[in-house]
Amino acid sequence: MKLKFLKQKWQKLTFNFVLIPATVLFIIALILNQYLAPILATELRDAVLTGSDSLYHADFSKAELHLLEGKVTFYNINMVPDTALYNKRKQQHVANNNLVTLHVKKLVLQHVHPFSYYFRKKLRINEIILNEPELNVSYSLNHTQDTVLKDHRTAWQKISKVLHSIQIDHIYLNDVKFKYEDYSGHKLAISTLKEMNISVTDLLIDSLTQTDKSRFSYCKEIVTELNNYTGKTDNGLYDYKIKYLKLSTLTSKLNITGLQFEPAKSDIFFYKTESDRVSVGIDSLQLNNFDYLLYHKYRIVAASSLQLHNGWLKVSNNPNKTKKNDADAVSTFPNMIVRNTNADITIDTVRLKNIGVEYAEFNSDSKKTGTVLFNHTSGSFYNVTTNKKAIEKNNITRADLSSYFMNRGYLTTQFLFNLTDKDAAFSYKGSLGPFAANKVNQASMALAMVKISSGSVKQFNFDIKANSKVFKGDVSLLYNDLKVSLLKADTAHNQLKKQSLMSIFANLFVIKRNNPDAAGVAPRISHVVYERPKNSPFFKTIWRTLLTGIKPAVGLDEKSKSAANQRIAQHNQNKKDRLIKKAERKKHREERKLEKEQGR
Repeated sequence: MKLKFLKQKWQKLTFNFVLIPATVLFIIALILNQYLAPILATELRDAVLTGSDSLYHADFSKAELHLLEGKVTFYNINMVPDTALYNKRKQQHVANNNLVTLHVKKLVLQHVHPFSYYFRKKLRINEIILNEPELNVSYSLNHTQDTVLKDHRTAWQKISKVLHSIQIDHIYLNDVKFKYEDYSGHKLAISTLKEMNISVTDLLIDSLTQTDKSRFSYCKEIVTELNNYTGKTDNGLYDYKIKYLKLSTLTSKLNITGLQFEPAKSDIFFYKTESDRVSVGIDSLQLNNFDYLLYHKYRIVAASSLQLHNGWLKVSNNPNKTKKNDADAVSTFPNMIVRNTNADITIDTVRLKNIGVEYAEFNSDSKKTGTVLFNHTSGSFYNVTTNKKAIEKNNITRADLSSYFMNRGYLTTQFLFNLTDKDAAFSYKGSLGPFAANKVNQASMALAMVKISSGSVKQFNFDIKANSKVFKGDVSLLYNDLKVSLLKADTAHNQLKKQSLMSIFANLFVIKRNNPDAAGVAPRISHVVYERPKNSPFFKTIWRTLLTGIKPAVGLDEKSKSAANQRIAQHNQNKKDRLIKKAERKKHREERKLEKEQGR
């Protein structure tokens, strides 16, 4: 049958030279699709088996090859480990720490170059997409350093007889369901992640990249992103949340935004435990030069620096602590936290910027909670480590911090923590600049039952050497025109009430209005020796030590208060005596009057 639509010569030429070859090519492609698909399937199985040293087996239900599109699709892929071989390697102490199981509903290979594969032995793929993969990883600490199997060849050496190279431009794992089981501790820890995406850029396995240390698992970059991760601690007292996390192997940076660690409501928290209540929130966290491969293999955190920007740390003293509780709160000291931490962490420098620190304590005498604030705290911690070898080289962690005390006075402090001392020795010193004295009422009214009516602080200095047993050092408070009101608890009205008479006596006979007392006179310095109660935690003991030094500086030490009480007691006794004498005189006058009337 003649093709009547081919009337023009150019149409016939087009048909002969374009359409006919295209049709033939299409027919050949259909044949090759059916022929190559099973071959490609076999290659995939063999590649997984060879690349994992026979540890993993891959299988799938169906494979489709579209030669003209350069597209390959696999359905219901499963990659599972050979547990018998894994257990055998565990006995030989050569098993990997991580064991992986993977299930993918659909895997798409875009823009595959089959001719490059069959004629040049180079596997070239532009893009691989894994939709809704389910990834399960179990971690056991089988060894703490790299072990070598009998087959210690690189990945390229293993495939070089079959393939000259493997190159994949992009790999995308979308909506990953990730389950992580950690068997390394005393108790199985399970984490489940959703809303996680993983992207891989420029995976290249050839003779050059087999020794390229700038690549991670032969990839130029692997990026992991996690959104809206939430969880709860085992005891149910804390919820934690990460709004967004990004890890890049190319930049070796881990970035987190919206990190929160929030305790249960106060009444529930303090009912269930006698621990102090802690709340942490960080807007931005960045870990630099993070050795992800070391963490992946051995759960070791090693980085050059950690930056924390904008956030808060709130600590609330537990009001329900009983005197019967003889647990030593030295565990709250930072150097003891380091000692008791199982994690292996080494960070050269931790930098803080604009972190608000708040310590709140309930006073059983005043029935009120006092709060000490350190606003806009910034600074650096040096040599933050739990690694034993690193501690042997340098056992001191130093912190240089600046802050605004009660959001007013500029405060600079330095802490030195001894990481090996059996008594958790450390020291802290600092200097606080000028501020209005009444700004501390938020703390002093509840904690010391003292309200500052007037006065200005010129400078506050402290230098304390401490350990788990005793805090010793010097405290110097320079101020002018100090006046106070002494308070007592009014339980009937749930408030603090001014002790008028006591306040008058305190300001007249006890409180030292100025320090130094006069120009040219040396200022008073308090030498503090504060024995830490066994159940007193870190923040509380620091505050109590400083308060112990402040009180005698202003005349509110126990000796001065005792003298004031004696004066008041004597005043009351004198008043009582005067009233008694007055009553006796009145009685005597009435008796004389009565005698006169009877004499008449």
